[in-house]
Amino acid sequence: MAKEDLPLLDLLHNTSPESDAAFDWFGFADPAAKHRRWAENGLLTADSGTLMVVVSPDRAVGSVGWRSMPFGPLNRGWNIGIGLLPEARGQGIGTRAQALLTRYLFAHTQVNRVDAHTDVANVAEQRALEKAGFTREGVMRGAQFRNGSYHDMVLYSVLRSEVAFS
Repeated sequence: MAKEDLPLLDLLHNTSPESDAAFDWFGFADPAAKHRRWAENGLLTADSGTLMVVVSPDRAVGSVGWRSMPFGPLNRGWNIGIGLLPEARGQGIGTRAQALLTRYLFAHTQVNRVDAHTDVANVAEQRALEKAGFTREGVMRGAQFRNGSYHDMVLYSVLRSEVAFS
């Protein structure tokens, strides 16, 4: 991730109520927050990170991110998320990016679990997660406040033993 990627992150994460990205509008946010975090740590810490989704050396089409999730006092896992430009959706790019990120996290950290949440109506992301090797675990009722109301989320996960490293 380079400083030149920040405008794409702004575009992906500072949408507006008029955005055609139905699952991306969470309200106005501090537009400089990612810039400050990038200046502080390059958007990579021991507990979270952001990387660009790149389809060619000069073409980034989105970002993937992860954050630490506690599972009791001794264990933790990762929760991942993705944002893609509209023109990059529906081509398998998100599936591949999430699968690669998951393999990276298992290869370079000691967690046993990576999970992802998506809106129950976001069928495209549910398919992408399943193609990336994730298993649907269930529905988290009223888990996400977005656009004036609470929405149910689907929980997906993949375990270390389910990922091939060859």
